[in-house]
Amino acid sequence: MRMMRFCGQTRKKEREMAGQRAVAVVGASTDPAKYGHKAVRAYRDEGWAVYPVHPQADAIAGVKAWPSLAAIPVTIDRVSLYLPPAKGLAVLADIAAVGPAEFYVNPGAESPELIRRAEELGLRPIQACSILAIGRQPD
Repeated sequence: MRMMRFCGQTRKKEREMAGQRAVAVVGASTDPAKYGHKAVRAYRDEGWAVYPVHPQADAIAGVKAWPSLAAIPVTIDRVSLYLPPAKGLAVLADIAAVGPAEFYVNPGAESPELIRRAEELGLRPIQACSILAIGRQPD
């Protein structure tokens, strides 16, 4: 376990030195019209290491998709949530297990219950559009 943690910290340090951060887009969509797809494109185009999370997709916007947060083999700096509140509640424990430095709850994904539960799990939810937060317009 210590070796995995050390390796994860080393990868994170290497990314920081290269200026690249890792984001998991939970609720990434195969539909280009949906914000979960637009986020993958925006982060990719801004130079982030993007990890779309979709249980059935192989790729989203040309980026390899992952079936769950737990399957992602790197340290995640930011999680951006694009699920309806009821589905978002079901993955909060997984997000807390990843321990991202930033956790964005995008418009439409929020509810008082989701925010309360996220805080109980030690997350600090940021209720804002994560695409705008990186200086892009959702297109």
